[in-house]
Amino acid sequence: MSSRIAAVTGRQLWDSRGRPTVEAEVTLESGAVGRAIAPAGASRGAHEAIDLRDGGSAYGGFGVNRAVAGIGAEIAGALIGADARDQAAVDRILCDLDGTANKARLGANAVVAVSMAVLHAAAADAGAPLWRYLADGRKVRIPLPEIQIFGGGAHAGRRTDVQDFMVMCPNAGSFRRALEITDDVYRAAGRLMEEKGPLSGVADEGGWWPNFSSNEDALDTLTKAIEASGHRAGEDVFISLDIAANEFGDASGYALALDDRRLSGAEMAARIIDWAGRYPILSIEDPAGQDDWTTMAAITARIGDRVQIIGDDVLVTNAGRVARAAEAAVCNAALIKVNQVGTVTEARAALDAALDRGWGAIVSARSGESEDVTIAHLATGWNAGQLKVGSFTRSERMAKWNEMLRIEEAIGSHAEWAGFTAFADPIGRVAA
Repeated sequence: MSSRIAAVTGRQLWDSRGRPTVEAEVTLESGAVGRAIAPAGASRGAHEAIDLRDGGSAYGGFGVNRAVAGIGAEIAGALIGADARDQAAVDRILCDLDGTANKARLGANAVVAVSMAVLHAAAADAGAPLWRYLADGRKVRIPLPEIQIFGGGAHAGRRTDVQDFMVMCPNAGSFRRALEITDDVYRAAGRLMEEKGPLSGVADEGGWWPNFSSNEDALDTLTKAIEASGHRAGEDVFISLDIAANEFGDASGYALALDDRRLSGAEMAARIIDWAGRYPILSIEDPAGQDDWTTMAAITARIGDRVQIIGDDVLVTNAGRVARAAEAAVCNAALIKVNQVGTVTEARAALDAALDRGWGAIVSARSGESEDVTIAHLATGWNAGQLKVGSFTRSERMAKWNEMLRIEEAIGSHAEWAGFTAFADPIGRVAA
């Protein structure tokens, strides 16, 4: 039977924030079917691909009727007859059809849903789970999870300046054990939050809603939660931060509202470096704004030998930006979000650009998610080494963590835990 595309359908579904999103369904001549749902970010880099929304008053302007219509009116006709096993050719058709650098005409939400759905259909046609289809016989590692405990920034009404306070357990030995340890920390953090005052629920990605007097108060509380959970901070459990500095920075500096401070780029670098020296921090994402390469490079130069410095808004899953950032020594790891660039092929190119330079790589979800589990398979099949999904609650997050447990079980005794090997040299050698 043929692996050529016979039909492409788009439909409106709903994401974890109760906003419309796009699902694509691709059917092959063989009868194999693939589906995928587009995620959506709250904090977005200026250089990333753009979703197509309807505007107006319906659904708060977040409707996706135009994006869905484009799948039926243009994308389907362009892809029918294309070989789903040739992902690069399919994605080239999508990019050429859209004709813009940022997927603005057809919408990144439509393009990414179709691109991922084609990938799922190809794997189904091959009779293989997606991670195995992607690995294509190559050895893979079980990715190290990065899991949110407190949500902040754009994910929690900007209650804290720092967007994500997370944990990582590189010494856990398995994905299952890493989740068990994280559960201990998450529950301990909840108890500490109750002591601080009434809990206000959870943030966009499922982490505890912050109730802190300063950003350092959050770091202190997270460190205490690790210890209260019965695990050792800096040995069993490390802290990972997504500063998302682009959200509170501009050309004149950084406004830390919770700390009632405005910092220059140099002062911001000093603050981050100080935190890395006083807390068990292993990874920091976007410690400076997307265009403030000077500050980010200064941080990387000072602590990049022992802390993973991740580029998100500064790189936007773009292979060319990864190459330029590497030349400028801006960071030592790349966050990979398929919808940030628009197609599976372009995301893979950015990941390869990072790994080829000895960087770490983290396949990441967005704050607006669904039950779609594609990224669990990408992180494994691409051997990225790390996976960032959100917190340890809410079904759209747990769907992905649970899928990783299934993948680990399927690999069985041959499963290799990424652990510290997920990090760029020399971080892995120093931390281990």
